[in-house]
Amino acid sequence: MCQLLGMNCNTPTDVRFSFSGFAQRAGNTGDHTDGWGIAFFEDKGLRHFVDHERAIDSPVAQLIRQYPIKSQNVIAHIRKATQGVVSLQNCHPFVRELWGRNWVFAHNGDLKGFAPKLHAHFHPVGSTDSELAFCWIMQELWKSHAGVPSIEELTLTLRELAARIAPHGTFNFLLSSGEALWAHATTHLCYTERRHPFAQAHLADEDLSVDFASETTPSDRVAIIVTSPLTKNEQWNTFEKGELMVFVDGQRRM
Repeated sequence: MCQLLGMNCNTPTDVRFSFSGFAQRAGNTGDHTDGWGIAFFEDKGLRHFVDHERAIDSPVAQLIRQYPIKSQNVIAHIRKATQGVVSLQNCHPFVRELWGRNWVFAHNGDLKGFAPKLHAHFHPVGSTDSELAFCWIMQELWKSHAGVPSIEELTLTLRELAARIAPHGTFNFLLSSGEALWAHATTHLCYTERRHPFAQAHLADEDLSVDFASETTPSDRVAIIVTSPLTKNEQWNTFEKGELMVFVDGQRRM
């Protein structure tokens, strides 16, 4: 199946270190070679890159590894196709507008028999179960809230919606509107929170390390959410089956 990477911070932060190790799983240390994508929030703006080539070879991925884009919320995905052909329109993450904000979604898993009715303006462009689930979630959020709800209200609604989709199969996902990052697991997902005093971290998939103490300030907080641990020397916390968490300003809130 696919793999997920998310980052949530209290100040715009460079994701190149984490993405470099993550991309190795798209051909070197893993076989997730059916496309990839990444989305960076900058206030209400969004930088969104997808490619149906594997991330280890993609010139676009090479740009991301070299270009110091900083963001408070990032979602990345490397694909191993289970539903839908290998094509650009089937690459995660997917983007939709709701309440005047960009929403970004990426999914790891395989949903069987999930065929909801879509009757609002959210419809898939590609042919994946993932994009269909995202469109349904957006539709149901729009139906459930007349205006922009609080993060706490959104979290409660998303827990209910995730519980309705999860019986159809594996439903690990990341979702963000640029204000928070939600993560849901039915199988494999973990997270770490980096804060002062920062230490050196060593990637698990690449011979690369970074001393975060020289790259940060004492007030910085960074949460990394990923399918399996990216580093060898940090503490990673595992999600429980069916657990949905929300991360705000670099730390878990609910």
